[in-house]
Amino acid sequence: MERKERLNLSMLFDFYEMTMANGYFRQGMQDRITYFDVFFRRVPDEGGFAIAAGLEQLVEYIQNLHFDEDDIAYLRSKDLFQEDFLDYLRHFRFTGDIWAVPEGTPVFPGEPLVTVRAPASQAQLIETYALLAVNHQSLIATKANRVVRAAAGRTVLEFGSRRAQGTDGAIAGARAAYIGGVHGTACAISDQLYGVPAAGTMAHSWVQMFDSQYEAFRTYCEIYPTNAVLLVDTYNTLKSGVPDAIRAFDEVLRPKGITKCGIRLDSGDIAYLTKEARKMLDAAGWESCTISVSNSLDEELIRDLLLQGARIDAFGVGERLITARSEPVFGGVYKLAAVEEPDGTIVPKIKISENVAKITTPHYKKLYRFYGNDTGKAIADYLTVHDEVVDDSKPLVIFDPDATWKKKEVYDFTARELQIPVFRGGELVYSLPALPEIRRYCLEQVETLWDEVKRFDNPHRYYVDLSQKLWNVKHGLLEKNG
Repeated sequence: MERKERLNLSMLFDFYEMTMANGYFRQGMQDRITYFDVFFRRVPDEGGFAIAAGLEQLVEYIQNLHFDEDDIAYLRSKDLFQEDFLDYLRHFRFTGDIWAVPEGTPVFPGEPLVTVRAPASQAQLIETYALLAVNHQSLIATKANRVVRAAAGRTVLEFGSRRAQGTDGAIAGARAAYIGGVHGTACAISDQLYGVPAAGTMAHSWVQMFDSQYEAFRTYCEIYPTNAVLLVDTYNTLKSGVPDAIRAFDEVLRPKGITKCGIRLDSGDIAYLTKEARKMLDAAGWESCTISVSNSLDEELIRDLLLQGARIDAFGVGERLITARSEPVFGGVYKLAAVEEPDGTIVPKIKISENVAKITTPHYKKLYRFYGNDTGKAIADYLTVHDEVVDDSKPLVIFDPDATWKKKEVYDFTARELQIPVFRGGELVYSLPALPEIRRYCLEQVETLWDEVKRFDNPHRYYVDLSQKLWNVKHGLLEKNG
């Protein structure tokens, strides 16, 4: 069969999702209501928090979920599925409910980023794509936010398309990086599709195409007088690159009254070169000229450059951001938390492991964030059973999910429920926010975290605690099944 022009992403599942869905169908369990949580166990790079992202991609997937005749024919060819199940797939659509943490929210291990309530076969079949969307986008958004925080208010652009892991890695990766706080991207299609501001000027090849570096700079300034950022390290940054840039600015921009311009460095001792270049530009009267740098940067290198006194206004960050090179796996999982009986009774389910980190928190849950009324800062997150209501008008005792003895009291706080309804009965009930709104929300919410949680090295542990009722449910199941 020829590869279809447009892939049906409904077929993007691990094959055991389909064998389980078929098994539920054979047992008459396909319509039994189940509850699944998407959560992660540890923050990449040993950071203090992650950034939730990928919800928009999950929404698009759910809205287009179907199996066409080519898909049915492929599944028939596997000789595993009977015709009644294939006919069930022919009429398949998602009819369940989904709640999720909004994109851009700082999140912590063990929290349900997405909760799915749906018939068993439906909930099972969406597992792979739900994890793919959330894992990838959250990974890149988290890495981008680290880079942006390291830049300490300076401009950061995402430059990684050519080093990304496939087209979606580049396109959706630029979107996630923007959510995390970068100011724009080099990837034009991400601007076209998502509105991530795209920008760019020249490569070394532009300079090499001309008989002289000065001619290359002058020509570029003439063509793009309001966007003249010149790459000054093709030959020798300080001996010819910066002087030729200054000459081009003097001869082309100054007569037009244009003071907005810039230079970029992509190699060499960045800290030393930017300090020297800044002196040269200022001495020539180009104090307004910005200095941008690129070349395999990440949050650690950016932080070191600034500690060395480098004079940098903007960073172009490529491969180490778009691939999250330091830790390229987010590690989100999709686990059954409860099943619903025909009479509406919700029965909690738990996964137990000798690896304590892999023990799940059971039940259909609510997720709250507590903010101190005196500071506005987030002080803890709180998981409850779905039917509990938090009364933030009085002190509250919360319980560590990993310890039988540890608890603390919180007071003078405001509680906010983090998950919002996205689908009800298979229908979208959430208005997807515009990307700039998500980015703004992300940066605002990160500011609600204490600096101790945001530091790169040995961040303070942010607590995600359980209500007394949920703690009792979890430990009751541990005692029963352990």
